[in-house]
Amino acid sequence: MGSQATVESTAIPVEKDADVVAAAARMAGEDMCSVADLSSAEVRAIMKLGHDVKRNPREYRHALDAKQMVLMFEKASLRTRLAFETGINTMGGNAIFVDQTSSPLGEREAIADVARNLERWVDVIVLRTYAHDTITEMAAHSRVPVINALSDFEHPCQALADFMTIEEHFGTAAGLNFTYVGDGNNVCHSLMLTGAQLGANVTVATPRGYSPDIEIVTLARDMAQANGCEIRLLQDPQAAAEGADAIYTDVCVSMGMEHESTKRAPIFRPFQVNEALMGKAAPNAVFMHCLPARRNAEVTDAVIDGPQSIVFDQAENRMHAQKALLLLLLGGLANVAKFSAQ
Repeated sequence: MGSQATVESTAIPVEKDADVVAAAARMAGEDMCSVADLSSAEVRAIMKLGHDVKRNPREYRHALDAKQMVLMFEKASLRTRLAFETGINTMGGNAIFVDQTSSPLGEREAIADVARNLERWVDVIVLRTYAHDTITEMAAHSRVPVINALSDFEHPCQALADFMTIEEHFGTAAGLNFTYVGDGNNVCHSLMLTGAQLGANVTVATPRGYSPDIEIVTLARDMAQANGCEIRLLQDPQAAAEGADAIYTDVCVSMGMEHESTKRAPIFRPFQVNEALMGKAAPNAVFMHCLPARRNAEVTDAVIDGPQSIVFDQAENRMHAQKALLLLLLGGLANVAKFSAQ
Protein backbone atom coordinates (compact mmCIF):
# COMPACT_ATOMS: atom_id res chain seq x y z
CA MET A 1 0.00 0.00 0.00
CA GLY A 2 1.30 3.48 -0.85
CA SER A 3 4.51 4.34 -2.63
CA GLN A 4 7.41 1.96 -2.80
CA ALA A 5 10.33 3.87 -1.31
CA THR A 6 13.65 3.39 -3.04
CA VAL A 7 15.50 5.73 -0.70
CA GLU A 8 17.78 3.72 1.54
CA SER A 9 18.11 4.17 5.28
CA THR A 10 20.95 6.60 5.89
CA ALA A 11 24.22 5.15 7.12
CA ILE A 12 23.78 7.46 10.12
CA PRO A 13 20.59 6.70 12.09
CA VAL A 14 18.14 9.59 11.79
CA GLU A 15 18.37 10.30 15.53
CA LYS A 16 22.14 10.85 15.17
CA ASP A 17 22.01 12.75 11.86
CA ALA A 18 23.57 16.19 12.20
CA ASP A 19 20.90 17.87 10.06
CA VAL A 20 18.06 16.43 12.15
CA VAL A 21 19.73 17.15 15.49
CA ALA A 22 20.48 20.76 14.52
CA ALA A 23 17.02 21.31 13.03
CA ALA A 24 15.33 19.98 16.17
CA ALA A 25 17.25 22.53 18.24
CA ARG A 26 16.72 25.52 15.98
CA MET A 27 13.19 24.99 14.63
CA ALA A 28 11.35 24.38 17.93
CA GLY A 29 8.87 27.20 18.42
CA GLU A 30 9.58 28.81 15.04
CA ASP A 31 7.14 29.64 12.20
CA MET A 32 7.11 28.18 8.71
CA CYS A 33 5.49 30.77 6.47
CA SER A 34 7.76 30.09 3.48
CA VAL A 35 10.31 27.56 2.31
CA ALA A 36 12.68 30.52 2.55
CA ASP A 37 12.27 30.35 6.34
CA LEU A 38 14.26 27.11 6.20
CA SER A 39 17.94 26.55 5.56
CA SER A 40 19.09 23.82 3.17
CA ALA A 41 20.06 21.69 6.18
CA GLU A 42 16.59 22.12 7.68
CA VAL A 43 14.90 21.11 4.43
CA ARG A 44 17.12 18.01 4.37
CA ALA A 45 16.19 17.31 8.00
CA ILE A 46 12.47 17.42 7.17
CA MET A 47 13.10 14.98 4.31
CA LYS A 48 15.08 12.58 6.51
CA LEU A 49 12.60 12.74 9.36
CA GLY A 50 9.66 12.34 6.97
CA HIS A 51 11.15 9.13 5.59
CA ASP A 52 11.74 7.80 9.11
CA VAL A 53 8.23 8.71 10.28
CA LYS A 54 6.84 6.88 7.27
CA ARG A 55 8.97 3.77 7.86
CA ASN A 56 8.50 3.69 11.65
CA PRO A 57 5.16 5.34 12.55
CA ARG A 58 4.78 3.44 15.84
CA GLU A 59 7.92 5.07 17.25
CA TYR A 60 6.25 8.49 16.99
CA ARG A 61 2.74 7.65 18.22
CA HIS A 62 3.15 9.56 21.52
CA ALA A 63 5.54 12.27 20.30
CA LEU A 64 2.92 15.02 20.40
CA ASP A 65 0.75 13.80 23.27
CA ALA A 66 -1.76 16.48 24.34
CA LYS A 67 -0.55 18.99 21.73
CA GLN A 68 -3.37 21.07 20.28
CA MET A 69 -3.41 22.24 16.66
CA VAL A 70 -5.93 24.65 15.14
CA LEU A 71 -6.51 24.75 11.39
CA MET A 72 -8.15 27.94 10.11
CA PHE A 73 -8.94 27.58 6.40
CA GLU A 74 -10.32 30.25 4.06
CA LYS A 75 -10.11 27.81 1.13
CA ALA A 76 -11.50 24.34 0.51
CA SER A 77 -9.12 21.46 1.24
CA LEU A 78 -8.87 17.67 1.05
CA ARG A 79 -5.19 16.64 1.27
CA THR A 80 -3.87 19.52 3.39
CA ARG A 81 -6.57 19.30 6.02
CA LEU A 82 -6.72 15.52 6.35
CA ALA A 83 -2.94 15.11 6.22
CA PHE A 84 -2.51 17.54 9.13
CA GLU A 85 -5.40 16.08 11.12
CA THR A 86 -4.42 12.44 10.71
CA GLY A 87 -0.77 13.36 11.19
CA ILE A 88 -1.13 14.97 14.61
CA ASN A 89 -3.79 12.47 15.71
CA THR A 90 -1.46 9.53 15.04
CA MET A 91 1.23 11.21 17.16
CA GLY A 92 -1.03 11.72 20.18
CA GLY A 93 -2.18 15.29 19.53
CA ASN A 94 -5.50 16.82 18.61
CA ALA A 95 -6.73 18.90 15.66
CA ILE A 96 -9.42 21.58 15.78
CA PHE A 97 -10.79 22.77 12.44
CA VAL A 98 -12.23 26.28 12.00
CA ASP A 99 -13.98 26.90 8.67
CA GLN A 100 -13.17 30.45 7.51
CA THR A 101 -14.52 30.09 3.97
CA SER A 102 -17.44 32.43 4.65
CA SER A 103 -15.58 34.77 7.04
CA PRO A 104 -11.98 35.54 6.02
CA LEU A 105 -9.47 36.03 8.80
CA GLY A 106 -9.25 39.66 9.82
CA GLU A 107 -12.81 40.48 8.76
CA ARG A 108 -14.62 39.87 12.08
CA GLU A 109 -11.67 40.51 14.36
CA ALA A 110 -8.17 41.89 13.95
CA ILE A 111 -5.63 39.20 13.08
CA ALA A 112 -3.37 40.35 15.92
CA ASP A 113 -6.22 39.81 18.39
CA VAL A 114 -6.97 36.37 16.93
CA ALA A 115 -3.30 35.44 17.36
CA ARG A 116 -3.22 36.60 20.99
CA ASN A 117 -6.25 34.44 21.75
CA LEU A 118 -5.10 31.33 19.91
CA GLU A 119 -1.65 31.27 21.52
CA ARG A 120 -3.32 30.81 24.91
CA TRP A 121 -5.23 27.69 23.86
CA VAL A 122 -3.23 25.84 21.21
CA ASP A 123 0.35 24.83 20.46
CA VAL A 124 0.40 25.45 16.71
CA ILE A 125 -1.66 27.46 14.20
CA VAL A 126 -2.11 26.17 10.64
CA LEU A 127 -3.51 28.66 8.12
CA ARG A 128 -4.84 28.24 4.57
CA THR A 129 -5.56 31.69 3.22
CA TYR A 130 -5.80 33.90 0.18
CA ALA A 131 -3.47 36.73 1.22
CA HIS A 132 0.04 35.73 2.24
CA ASP A 133 0.08 38.77 4.53
CA THR A 134 -2.57 37.07 6.67
CA ILE A 135 -0.06 34.34 7.51
CA THR A 136 2.88 36.63 8.16
CA GLU A 137 0.75 38.93 10.32
CA MET A 138 -0.51 36.00 12.39
CA ALA A 139 3.06 34.82 12.84
CA ALA A 140 4.20 38.29 13.89
CA HIS A 141 1.68 38.39 16.75
CA SER A 142 1.65 34.75 17.90
CA ARG A 143 3.97 33.16 20.45
CA VAL A 144 3.23 29.67 19.07
CA PRO A 145 4.35 28.38 15.65
CA VAL A 146 2.37 29.38 12.57
CA ILE A 147 2.42 27.12 9.49
CA ASN A 148 1.53 28.19 5.95
CA ALA A 149 -0.83 25.52 4.64
CA LEU A 150 -1.29 27.55 1.42
CA SER A 151 -1.44 31.20 0.52
CA ASP A 152 -1.64 33.02 -2.79
CA PHE A 153 2.17 33.28 -2.76
CA GLU A 154 3.41 29.89 -1.55
CA HIS A 155 2.43 26.30 -0.72
CA PRO A 156 5.47 25.07 1.25
CA CYS A 157 3.90 21.92 2.75
CA GLN A 158 3.05 20.69 -0.74
CA ALA A 159 6.59 21.20 -2.01
CA LEU A 160 8.15 19.43 0.99
CA ALA A 161 5.99 16.37 0.36
CA ASP A 162 6.73 16.50 -3.37
CA PHE A 163 10.48 16.42 -2.90
CA MET A 164 10.16 13.70 -0.29
CA THR A 165 8.40 11.72 -3.05
CA ILE A 166 11.19 12.57 -5.51
CA GLU A 167 13.71 11.16 -3.02
CA GLU A 168 11.68 7.95 -2.68
CA HIS A 169 11.73 7.36 -6.42
CA PHE A 170 15.25 8.53 -7.25
CA GLY A 171 17.14 8.20 -3.96
CA THR A 172 18.06 11.91 -3.97
CA ALA A 173 16.90 15.19 -5.48
CA ALA A 174 20.44 16.49 -5.90
CA GLY A 175 21.40 16.73 -9.57
CA LEU A 176 17.96 15.74 -10.87
CA ASN A 177 16.31 17.71 -13.67
CA PHE A 178 12.92 18.85 -12.35
CA THR A 179 10.56 20.58 -14.78
CA TYR A 180 7.44 22.54 -13.90
CA VAL A 181 5.05 23.36 -16.75
CA GLY A 182 2.13 25.77 -16.41
CA ASP A 183 1.26 28.79 -14.30
CA GLY A 184 4.02 30.44 -12.26
CA ASN A 185 1.84 30.28 -9.14
CA ASN A 186 2.19 29.58 -5.41
CA VAL A 187 2.98 25.90 -5.93
CA CYS A 188 5.60 26.79 -8.53
CA HIS A 189 7.20 29.26 -6.11
CA SER A 190 7.58 26.69 -3.33
CA LEU A 191 8.84 24.01 -5.71
CA MET A 192 11.55 26.34 -7.03
CA LEU A 193 12.74 27.18 -3.52
CA THR A 194 12.64 23.58 -2.26
CA GLY A 195 14.36 22.19 -5.34
CA ALA A 196 17.09 24.81 -5.06
CA GLN A 197 17.59 24.01 -1.37
CA LEU A 198 18.05 20.31 -2.20
CA GLY A 199 20.33 20.75 -5.23
CA ALA A 200 17.85 19.93 -8.00
CA ASN A 201 18.03 21.67 -11.38
CA VAL A 202 14.63 23.33 -11.72
CA THR A 203 13.23 24.41 -15.09
CA VAL A 204 9.99 26.40 -15.18
CA ALA A 205 8.06 26.78 -18.45
CA THR A 206 5.19 29.27 -18.43
CA PRO A 207 3.31 31.30 -21.04
CA ARG A 208 4.50 34.87 -21.53
CA GLY A 209 3.11 37.02 -18.72
CA TYR A 210 2.60 34.08 -16.33
CA SER A 211 6.14 33.55 -15.10
CA PRO A 212 6.88 33.19 -11.36
CA ASP A 213 7.42 36.22 -9.14
CA ILE A 214 10.80 37.83 -9.72
CA GLU A 215 11.50 38.00 -5.97
CA ILE A 216 11.10 34.21 -5.73
CA VAL A 217 13.18 33.66 -8.88
CA THR A 218 16.03 35.77 -7.48
CA LEU A 219 15.90 34.02 -4.10
CA ALA A 220 15.77 30.55 -5.71
CA ARG A 221 18.73 31.36 -7.95
CA ASP A 222 20.76 32.50 -4.94
CA MET A 223 19.93 29.22 -3.19
CA ALA A 224 20.72 27.22 -6.33
CA GLN A 225 24.12 28.86 -6.68
CA ALA A 226 24.93 27.94 -3.08
CA ASN A 227 23.85 24.33 -3.66
CA GLY A 228 25.44 23.69 -7.06
CA CYS A 229 22.30 23.59 -9.17
CA GLU A 230 20.42 25.79 -11.63
CA ILE A 231 17.07 27.59 -12.05
CA ARG A 232 15.91 28.11 -15.65
CA LEU A 233 12.89 30.05 -16.92
CA LEU A 234 11.51 29.18 -20.37
CA GLN A 235 8.39 29.80 -22.41
CA ASP A 236 8.64 26.60 -24.46
CA PRO A 237 7.22 23.50 -22.72
CA GLN A 238 8.77 21.18 -25.32
CA ALA A 239 12.27 22.46 -24.61
CA ALA A 240 11.63 22.35 -20.86
CA ALA A 241 10.59 18.70 -21.01
CA GLU A 242 13.74 17.51 -22.85
CA GLY A 243 15.57 15.01 -20.61
CA ALA A 244 13.54 15.88 -17.51
CA ASP A 245 13.51 13.37 -14.64
CA ALA A 246 10.20 14.76 -13.35
CA ILE A 247 7.51 16.80 -15.06
CA TYR A 248 5.11 18.64 -12.78
CA THR A 249 2.01 20.67 -13.53
CA ASP A 250 -0.85 22.37 -11.70
CA VAL A 251 -4.18 23.89 -12.66
CA CYS A 252 -3.87 27.05 -14.71
CA VAL A 253 -6.71 28.69 -12.76
CA SER A 254 -6.01 28.77 -9.02
CA MET A 255 -8.65 29.21 -6.33
CA GLY A 256 -9.86 32.79 -6.38
CA MET A 257 -8.96 33.22 -10.08
CA GLU A 258 -12.01 31.47 -11.53
CA HIS A 259 -13.07 34.67 -13.33
CA GLU A 260 -10.02 34.24 -15.59
CA SER A 261 -10.92 30.72 -16.76
CA THR A 262 -12.12 31.68 -20.23
CA LYS A 263 -9.13 33.96 -20.84
CA ARG A 264 -6.54 31.45 -19.60
CA ALA A 265 -7.79 28.27 -21.32
CA PRO A 266 -6.38 28.98 -24.83
CA ILE A 267 -3.17 30.51 -23.42
CA PHE A 268 -2.33 27.38 -21.43
CA ARG A 269 -3.50 24.79 -23.97
CA PRO A 270 0.02 24.36 -25.48
CA PHE A 271 1.32 23.68 -21.95
CA GLN A 272 -0.85 20.58 -21.41
CA VAL A 273 1.13 17.58 -20.16
CA ASN A 274 0.22 14.76 -22.53
CA GLU A 275 1.92 11.62 -23.79
CA ALA A 276 3.85 13.53 -26.46
CA LEU A 277 5.31 15.93 -23.89
CA MET A 278 6.18 13.08 -21.50
CA GLY A 279 7.90 11.38 -24.43
CA LYS A 280 10.49 14.15 -24.46
CA ALA A 281 11.46 13.44 -20.83
CA ALA A 282 14.01 10.90 -19.62
CA PRO A 283 12.94 7.24 -20.02
CA ASN A 284 12.36 6.79 -16.27
CA ALA A 285 10.73 10.19 -15.77
CA VAL A 286 7.79 10.62 -13.42
CA PHE A 287 4.71 12.81 -13.70
CA MET A 288 3.65 14.93 -10.71
CA HIS A 289 0.63 17.08 -9.82
CA CYS A 290 -0.38 18.66 -6.52
CA LEU A 291 -4.10 17.85 -7.08
CA PRO A 292 -6.94 18.47 -7.55
CA ALA A 293 -6.43 18.11 -11.29
CA ARG A 294 -8.63 19.35 -14.11
CA ARG A 295 -8.40 16.23 -16.19
CA ASN A 296 -7.81 16.71 -19.91
CA ALA A 297 -7.09 20.38 -19.29
CA GLU A 298 -3.55 20.77 -17.85
CA VAL A 299 -2.98 16.98 -18.00
CA THR A 300 -4.53 14.14 -19.96
CA ASP A 301 -6.08 11.06 -18.40
CA ALA A 302 -3.47 8.93 -20.16
CA VAL A 303 -0.67 10.67 -18.24
CA ILE A 304 -2.21 11.15 -14.80
CA ASP A 305 -3.47 7.55 -14.75
CA GLY A 306 -0.42 6.15 -16.54
CA PRO A 307 2.59 4.21 -15.22
CA GLN A 308 4.77 7.32 -14.88
CA SER A 309 2.33 9.10 -12.58
CA ILE A 310 3.21 9.37 -8.89
CA VAL A 311 0.48 11.84 -7.93
CA PHE A 312 -1.01 9.64 -5.23
CA ASP A 313 2.41 8.95 -3.72
CA GLN A 314 2.71 12.73 -3.42
CA ALA A 315 -0.70 12.89 -1.74
CA GLU A 316 0.25 10.15 0.73
CA ASN A 317 3.48 11.89 1.60
CA ARG A 318 1.67 15.09 2.54
CA MET A 319 0.95 13.40 5.86
CA HIS A 320 4.49 12.14 6.49
CA ALA A 321 6.21 15.41 5.56
CA GLN A 322 3.74 17.42 7.66
CA LYS A 323 4.27 15.06 10.60
CA ALA A 324 8.01 15.71 10.34
CA LEU A 325 7.40 19.45 10.26
CA LEU A 326 5.12 19.33 13.31
CA LEU A 327 7.66 17.23 15.22
CA LEU A 328 10.40 19.78 14.61
CA LEU A 329 8.31 22.90 15.32
CA LEU A 330 6.73 21.43 18.46
CA GLY A 331 9.83 19.80 19.96
CA GLY A 332 8.27 16.37 19.61
CA LEU A 333 11.52 14.46 19.16
CA ALA A 334 12.20 14.78 22.88
CA ASN A 335 9.29 12.38 23.41
CA VAL A 336 10.59 9.74 20.98
CA ALA A 337 12.63 7.04 22.69
CA LYS A 338 15.44 6.82 20.17
CA PHE A 339 15.98 10.58 20.30
CA SER A 340 15.53 11.14 24.03
CA ALA A 341 17.93 8.30 24.82
CA GLN A 342 20.81 10.19 23.19
